[in-house]
Amino acid sequence: MAGRSRRTKSQLEQVDSTTEQAEALGEVSMTVTLKSPSHLGENGLETVEKHATRIHLIDGEKGGVGKSLFARVLIQYFMDKKYPFLAVDADRSNPDVSRIYESVCREALFSEDEKKFYEADKIFEWAFDNSIIVNLPAQVYPVVTSWIEKNNLIELGKQSKITFCKWFVCTGGYDSVQLFLKSVQHFDKKIAHVLVRNFGLEDDWSSVEEMEEVQNAIKKYDVKVIDFPKLYSRERNAIDAGGITFELARNSQEFGVLGRQRIKSFMLSAYEAFETTGMLP
Repeated sequence: MAGRSRRTKSQLEQVDSTTEQAEALGEVSMTVTLKSPSHLGENGLETVEKHATRIHLIDGEKGGVGKSLFARVLIQYFMDKKYPFLAVDADRSNPDVSRIYESVCREALFSEDEKKFYEADKIFEWAFDNSIIVNLPAQVYPVVTSWIEKNNLIELGKQSKITFCKWFVCTGGYDSVQLFLKSVQHFDKKIAHVLVRNFGLEDDWSSVEEMEEVQNAIKKYDVKVIDFPKLYSRERNAIDAGGITFELARNSQEFGVLGRQRIKSFMLSAYEAFETTGMLP
């Protein structure tokens, strides 16, 4: 092995091109091709074009509409599909997303305090490398909107191939619907919206379907609408109490055969709904 190393070093001293170096080493299986000057940056190194990423905001404004559960299922979807991503839990009052999905989750803060306003900036910075799933706390719409607009993130995102998608989790109640309308009207197609009808908390959406203002907004702003399925309370309570991921839950013997089947059916229905939006990954 020592003689081979000396010969390899001697050969390397005699070659000029990157391709010849790769052949001389013998242990390099890939062929290295020199790029033309048009593919090189100012420093002479090859430039790598940034891939498109998206910041997924899990919103709903009101507390108790199911944002946390939705975020956890979306995180599990990304994990199952092996999509590159990073999860961010911005809900400091109930950080169960970061607690359960600790290995893929970080924390950030949206604050009106000028000294803390910048703390949300890292969400956008992280989006240069991966798509981001952000679990938002309740009553944060003004702060998040201010953060996006004061930093001109929509335009900056276009330049950097970073887009936004707001998944608006809704219960069908009047306040919940009005907050959804406020968001889509304000951003006016600058941010894609998905109306998430949470069937876990409301299974009759006929009144919303009859609201002309809602239907007009869905058409005008190209809003995607999905139905987030109900997870039976027995399984959900056990998952929440145990603080476990859906990966563990669907394979846990403690839920029994039928319990595991209900969890798997719930996740399959949710995944199918996600994929109809065209917003993933």
